[in-house]
Amino acid sequence: MNVAVLGGGAMGHVLAQMIEEKDGFALAGMVDPLKGESLADLDDVDVVIDFSNPANLPMVMAYCEENKCPAVIATTGFSDEETAKIQALGREVPVVFSANYSLGINVMKRVVAEITPILEDTFDIEIIEKHHNKKLDAPSGTAKMLLSAANPDGAYDHVYGREGNRKRGKEIGIHAVRAGSIAGEHTVLYAGDDELLEIKHTAGSKKIFAAGALKAAAFAAEAKSGYYTMEDVLFG
Repeated sequence: MNVAVLGGGAMGHVLAQMIEEKDGFALAGMVDPLKGESLADLDDVDVVIDFSNPANLPMVMAYCEENKCPAVIATTGFSDEETAKIQALGREVPVVFSANYSLGINVMKRVVAEITPILEDTFDIEIIEKHHNKKLDAPSGTAKMLLSAANPDGAYDHVYGREGNRKRGKEIGIHAVRAGSIAGEHTVLYAGDDELLEIKHTAGSKKIFAAGALKAAAFAAEAKSGYYTMEDVLFG
C-alpha cells in the first residue's frame, strides 16, 4: 500500500519512518506545505494520511476527490464548518477522521461513555489534558472527544478552566496544560463523596498515533466510501 504523508513536522517524520519499516506499506512521499509542496506532486497513492494543519483541508479534499483516494485525517483544530466538509468528503471516498489515533485513547473513550451514566448523579466530572509547549489548539481535540463521550446529549455545561468565585453547577470542567515536551496525557476524573476515580492515558511517544493511523489506513483502503471514526476501525 502506497501512503502519502501530508505534514512535514515531527509527527509526519515519525509516521514516514514507520511506513518504511512496516511490511505491506510503502511511502509514496511526505508532503510539507510549508515548503510549497503539494499532494498534486505525487502519483500512485493508495491512501493519504494528514498530520498537518486545518489550512490544508482543501488540498486533501481536492486530491482525494480527483484521484478517488481514501483519506485518514489526523489533524486537529478544525472548525465545525470544516468538520462538515470532512464528513461530506465521505460521500466521495472512504474517510477516517479522529482527534486521536491512539488505540488506548479510543478504548478510554468507550469506557467513559459506558461509566458516565452510572456515576453522573453523584460524581463531579473533570477533564484534564497536558501537551507539549508547541501545541497550538486548546483544549485538545482528544479532550473534546472525551467530553463528547461523557456528555453526548449536552446535559452538562462546559467550563473551560476556572477563575473567580462561583458555585459549581451541573458542569464538566476542561483544563489544558502546555509545557515542555509532553507527548500527550489525558485524565477523566470522577469525584464523589469520599472517593475518587481517575481514568488516565499517557502517551510515551508519537509512535502510538502513527501506529493507529496506519491501522486506520489499512481499514480505509478496503472500505467503501463513507465517513468513519476509530470506533469503526477498532470495533466494527
